[in-house]
Amino acid sequence: MGCAAVLARRLRRGRALRRRMAALLGDAGAVSVAAGRPDRGRGAVLREWCAGRAVDGEGGRRWRLGRRREVGTEIWCVPAGVALGVLGRSVLPVLGSVVALVVVRRWLAARARQWAADRRAAAVIGFCGAVAAELRAGRQPDRALVVAGASGLGEAGPAVLAAARYGGDVPGALRAAARQSGAEGLAGAAACWQVALEGGAGLARGLERIASGLAAQRDQREELRAQLAGPRATALMLALLPAGGLLMGGALGADPLGVLLHTPAGWGCLAVGGLLEWGGVAWTARIVAEASSERK
Repeated sequence: MGCAAVLARRLRRGRALRRRMAALLGDAGAVSVAAGRPDRGRGAVLREWCAGRAVDGEGGRRWRLGRRREVGTEIWCVPAGVALGVLGRSVLPVLGSVVALVVVRRWLAARARQWAADRRAAAVIGFCGAVAAELRAGRQPDRALVVAGASGLGEAGPAVLAAARYGGDVPGALRAAARQSGAEGLAGAAACWQVALEGGAGLARGLERIASGLAAQRDQREELRAQLAGPRATALMLALLPAGGLLMGGALGADPLGVLLHTPAGWGCLAVGGLLEWGGVAWTARIVAEASSERK
């Protein structure tokens, strides 16, 4: 409703402005052409407004709410909670949807950070291999780094390129970039660069070894994730079983939502079941995390 009100206000402003310009110049079509904005329908205006509110971040497409607030896929928890509240004639699902929104938002943020770290780790491998290839081709270290580029190193990439292009502290810039999650391999590249500058050691060979070692670690992580995919899928299926039980009870003619949301015994069952559900998910996540740390 708020978005519709804002859109209607903008449409009214646009129509009023076009009418005033048409009254002054006598031709609304000429005004549109002169302004470089041909007359469009409401659907085009709505699409442009929505596109202006979209933000492409590490976690995917999100939407701006004001200047600092952004929402993404987690916003669907609220309509789902409202729908359950209407079906169950209770406000508890609506309150639960707010809690679910916070939890899902944190989970999506953690997953986005993990994806960004994986992409950055792959970029570090490509960076080391590209610089080594340029060095093998006969370029000087600084020029080789500039030609190879540092597009996948995140916010520290321009600083690394600037240090190489203008004779700055390249090892220091690489160490600063290595502080990012997933870019820890740049610390080894910085050490190789420092040794090459001070002792004249072969930089290309060192970077090739770093790239091969990081690639081996990446393959090990991918193999571990593939092995843990089965336990994670099983844990997800077990976590969704209570929802399946509610659907089955409703299909059989019972009223499980009414019992859970409108009776003291149902409230107790809902609280105990929610705690057990949370404990089971947390326990499974801890087992998976311990298995991942042991394999590393």
